[in-house]
Amino acid sequence: MPELSPAAGDHAIDMRGITKYFAETHVLADDDVSLTVKSGEVHALVGENGAGKTTLMNILFGLQQPDAGEIHVFGNLARIRSAEDALALGIGMVHQHFKLIDSFTVAQNVLLGSEPTRAGWLRPDAEQQIVSALSDEFGLPIDPNARVSDLPVGLQQRLEILKALHHDARVLILDEPTAVLTPQEARSLLDVLRGLAARGRSVILITHKLLEVIDSADRISVMRQGRLITTVPASSVTASELAELMVGRSVALSFERRPGAAADEVLHVEELTVVAPDGTVQVDEVSLTVHRGEVVGIAGVSGNGQDALVDAITGLAHPESGSVRLEGRDVTDRPVHERRAAGMAHIPEDRLTVGLNRATTLDENVLVSHYRERGFARWGVLRMGPIRRLAEWVRDTFAIAAAQPGEGIATLSGGNLQKIVLGRELSGSPSCIIANQPTRGLDVGSIEFVHRTLLDARDNGAAVLLVSAEIDEVRALSDRIVVLYRGRIAGELTPDEATDDLLGLLMAGGARAEETPS
Repeated sequence: MPELSPAAGDHAIDMRGITKYFAETHVLADDDVSLTVKSGEVHALVGENGAGKTTLMNILFGLQQPDAGEIHVFGNLARIRSAEDALALGIGMVHQHFKLIDSFTVAQNVLLGSEPTRAGWLRPDAEQQIVSALSDEFGLPIDPNARVSDLPVGLQQRLEILKALHHDARVLILDEPTAVLTPQEARSLLDVLRGLAARGRSVILITHKLLEVIDSADRISVMRQGRLITTVPASSVTASELAELMVGRSVALSFERRPGAAADEVLHVEELTVVAPDGTVQVDEVSLTVHRGEVVGIAGVSGNGQDALVDAITGLAHPESGSVRLEGRDVTDRPVHERRAAGMAHIPEDRLTVGLNRATTLDENVLVSHYRERGFARWGVLRMGPIRRLAEWVRDTFAIAAAQPGEGIATLSGGNLQKIVLGRELSGSPSCIIANQPTRGLDVGSIEFVHRTLLDARDNGAAVLLVSAEIDEVRALSDRIVVLYRGRIAGELTPDEATDDLLGLLMAGGARAEETPS
């Protein structure tokens, strides 16, 4: 593949006046947006959820059609009606959720649809040679014969990039590319992207990691409420300034960590083992404790047993062996409602399908964890007055201006939906809070609110078990950090010990130096 030699300042992408309105939801996702991306640059696109970033990139990649505006690719007006059109124009996209065939090898995934043949027969040796040459050319080492199901997440993402480069993508769009990577994998990926830009290719990053953006991008475009607010050189802006541009107000990106005052043991998990229906061990003899007045964070790359552990603790799954004790009481075999009555609250990872019913009202959603309580029902009949007052309390306490008692929640933003979950779960001052990915998919303003809420609950005496794929979040909120790898505890750290390098090592299955046998 020839290297690109664009003229200085040459525009690879020029999107002019892009407008997109979704009639079914009455949402103006993109409002007269004009965006330019230069050849040979890493260009970051940041903004709150619902700001229009992903819609804009879906339009560029042909997955959606604009209502108005035009797109120029390398100076030529382009009609991009499908992903195939985009690929033909040299535009590739790596989605947040990979589109790979697990049972195929690396080479088979890269060359799918363009396999080398001879007399109608596939040539595995030629496949291997093509992919090896491609990975060598772009500095993306990977075994062409490895099966995708055996690859760690970081290598699967590398494979997705190779697929795009095989199609000669001169513009590469990546959606939240480091969300599932260890710190080392993230640094390696960003180095690769900088290398691609140095060779004349253009990289567009959709991301919410502002410090990462400033370190890796050449220019940053900020979107807010469907409009492009500004484009600035990355070297000229701070993370706090970016956050303020995104939200429209000052946002605290970090807190001065206040150590908790750990007291009595509230949650005790002893040698818990969880086995999937297919026999796979998801959690392997995990033991941990959480005390009143502390946050224990569980760090790890997604898919290493976190969800199964949470399900077993909260009563959504039954463990194969081991026990769960809540304030000294064995609740291993007790149903969810009994654990709730004993003081356990659960902020689930998937607020849209597990945490809420968006087809119903605010009242019904705040009631679902309280309807057994005497104050909200009498002789099997719901008491609408107390239910309405609870909904009003959640709305007012958690500043959900767009939500009204008796009205539906289907049109609320992700941040407001998460506030409903928080309000419902924290009403009644639970003694034990299980928070699974509580800020996933939220904008910086909503993240700030969730962090303050969890720390306030801890300071008021709750025991908080925080599960998060965001290392910075775990480090900022936790008093102790447990690292989970393939269903086992790989190590426990204090926040001061939890450097990126050590956390990344443990998250990848490595051992601490002092734990390595001599």
